[in-house]
Amino acid sequence: MMYQFQCDYNEGAHPRILERLVETNFEQTVGYGEDHYCRKAADLIRTACGNPDADVHFLVGGTQANATVISSVLRPYQGVICARTGHINVHETGAIEHGGHKVLAVGSRDGLLAAESIQEVMDLHFAEDGPEHTVQPGMVYISFSSETGTLYSLSQLEAISAVCRRYSLPLFIDGARMGYGLASEGCDVTLKDIARLADVFYIGGTKQGALFGEAVVIVNEALKKDFRYCIKQNGGMLAKGRLLGIQFITLFEDGLYHELSEHAVRQALRIRDAFESKGFGFLVESPSNQQFPILPDDVADALSSEFMFSVWQKVDDSHTAVRFCTSWATKEGNVDALIANLDNLVQAGGKYEASLGLANTIIGNAALWSML
Repeated sequence: MMYQFQCDYNEGAHPRILERLVETNFEQTVGYGEDHYCRKAADLIRTACGNPDADVHFLVGGTQANATVISSVLRPYQGVICARTGHINVHETGAIEHGGHKVLAVGSRDGLLAAESIQEVMDLHFAEDGPEHTVQPGMVYISFSSETGTLYSLSQLEAISAVCRRYSLPLFIDGARMGYGLASEGCDVTLKDIARLADVFYIGGTKQGALFGEAVVIVNEALKKDFRYCIKQNGGMLAKGRLLGIQFITLFEDGLYHELSEHAVRQALRIRDAFESKGFGFLVESPSNQQFPILPDDVADALSSEFMFSVWQKVDDSHTAVRFCTSWATKEGNVDALIANLDNLVQAGGKYEASLGLANTIIGNAALWSML
């Protein structure tokens, strides 16, 4: 048996969602998201966001949501600022560039884009002798939680929002794992904060208990007009739109979304604590459902015989940072099995003690962080 920790979308959907889909299977409704289920789901999300005037649209997947939102905001000569590790820069096969817009990727620490970096991009652009010869920064993209499982604090988000508003740069927050971020230990950000500080964001469903689906929330009045045209043009307008509405009703009507998020984070922290207790370091300090221990290659090889996880990056000739990812459906027994296996490996091989303290050396290496 292989235990899978390589991503947070291995499983199908929460049973309550499947039950609701079956219950309504033969009901006839209008299509394309104009049914009463989508309207109810949108109302629930507006309430959760504390913004009764927000527009809510349901799309199928994260890359589709990112491409649709970004292409709807930018003028033809504009690009989007994001961290070099941002999902649109590294894991979407150039979807944004394919749509005709450049990703303006900048360095970051722990995968988090700093307000100062945005300011620097703007300063450099307008310091050009003829800025119209270069791509104009037209919006800012960040993820909550980030590609490396880290979180923005409320003060960091407020600083980013402030610099964005100073330059009239719409702030777009990718929320594919937003629930996991909001449920993480030490998080001082709420969904209402995100709705207050962002111009547009989306709430992920695909990775958080839904069969599929993301809820795009548009707060900025100037970005609302004709967004449904953009959804259709980007192939995101699901004919059987009620399938999306039903899922988000189920997630938001009685706190299921937060409950599932808390479960995933709880299991991830058990994994973090297990590796930490054995002296292994981490590439980043992540409080969310993604954990990045740095392992000697022989330990990683031994674990891979029973456990599936992602190889993230080499850190030296004999050590690799890997990612263990939990989900809304991760079984406690699977985490128990991983912890027991790790215990046995460490007990059987004192040679692994050579890795103790390695992460502190690596994390202090500025060259590594410049790559991030």
